[in-house]
Amino acid sequence: MRSLSRFTLAAGLLLAAAGSAYATYAVPTGTTPVGTWKQIDDMTGKATSLLQITNQRGGLEAKVLKTLYMTPEQIARDGVPPRCTQCKGARHNQPINGMTIMWGVHKGSKNNVWDGGHILDPDNGMVYSVRLQLKNNGSKLAVRGYIKTPLLGRTQTWLRQ
Repeated sequence: MRSLSRFTLAAGLLLAAAGSAYATYAVPTGTTPVGTWKQIDDMTGKATSLLQITNQRGGLEAKVLKTLYMTPEQIARDGVPPRCTQCKGARHNQPINGMTIMWGVHKGSKNNVWDGGHILDPDNGMVYSVRLQLKNNGSKLAVRGYIKTPLLGRTQTWLRQ
């Protein structure tokens, strides 16, 4: 009876380990941009904000959770906490923290690419087309804002938190 119990315990542990390995394999991490990201400015290399990407209404959206770094010029123009002084319409003078700055992004035809949406640059108030591409097994996100064609734009790297 004792050997049967040990066998049952060993078999149970083996099945549990196999099941957790399968679960890890079945749902790989970093397969979508959904999650929390640290935005790294492509000009200064400094972390500028924390963002949350969620799946809303069938597309990806990004909301600013917290601004991290502002130049003295940005502080003088936008205040602390910052407001979108350069934005037009309903976003004008609204707080940047809590603002949705990316919307309507969908999975593209290529692996690890999402596009078709728009992104707002609160620093200049401009809205651009956007393309997202996961890099480094989902730990980095290349965020390309552009006008008309991806060739005419710039790319920031966001780091998964």
